[in-house]
Amino acid sequence: MGTEDAETVAPGTCPTANGMPMLGFGTWQHDDPDQCVESVRAALEAGYRHIDTAQAYENEAAVGEGIAAADVDRDEIFLATKVWRSNLAHDDVLETARESIDRLGVDYLDMLYIHWPTGTYDAEGTLSAFSELYDEGLIENVGISNFLPEQVQEAVDICDAPILANQVELHPLLPQPDLREACENAGVEVVAYSPIARGEVFTQPEIQEVAEKHGVSEAQVSLAWLREKGVTAIPKATGEDHIRDNWESLTLELDREDINKIDSIDETDRQVDPSFAPWN
Repeated sequence: MGTEDAETVAPGTCPTANGMPMLGFGTWQHDDPDQCVESVRAALEAGYRHIDTAQAYENEAAVGEGIAAADVDRDEIFLATKVWRSNLAHDDVLETARESIDRLGVDYLDMLYIHWPTGTYDAEGTLSAFSELYDEGLIENVGISNFLPEQVQEAVDICDAPILANQVELHPLLPQPDLREACENAGVEVVAYSPIARGEVFTQPEIQEVAEKHGVSEAQVSLAWLREKGVTAIPKATGEDHIRDNWESLTLELDREDINKIDSIDETDRQVDPSFAPWN
């Protein structure tokens, strides 16, 4: 499909999970402000309606400028950011969340994540602050990120506000079936960061075969595979070609043979593994 055809993949055609568009635009490592503004604008005008950032990315202001520069109404955009692990004490959550909203130049967030359940994270104190922000109308949904199955259930049990999603690394080289099942049982959606394994999916023979069969990129195959699993993906891209290529994955339908072939990959490759991660 060419660029002209990509524009016919209208925003409304993107499936949603509890109101969250299942293909979003990730902004990790978008650390050149001008490029970040342009990439966010290009993504929105290509059709994306889900934008993901974080305090730790230090680009919230540029993301906000990109949103303002795009010819898309704010109310059509699902905007998410994350509170860093050193800002998770109750009062720090309240203060830094407001700072994030100010930097983004918006009145509210569609979702605010706990970036990692480490550092100053305290389930009771942290989640009570998130619930306060929800009650004030500053956030529409609570998100958690990098939570293990038992931590997901604990957060759901404690938090007064609804927890919409757990954002984790997830791709064909790290399918995380147990975590996906735990989230489903808890009524929590799964959002995949690094959904193309930082390019590693391009080297997998199984994915190469499926991509060749359909005449698409390996990135599109990985994104379509995630969607088939009921997982929302937020791929990072900078250039407009990659932004549009990822968007076109919405038109790719994998058959059972494709899914089985990808599921048969037995290599495991976690890309994000800091020492403070809860699994370490």
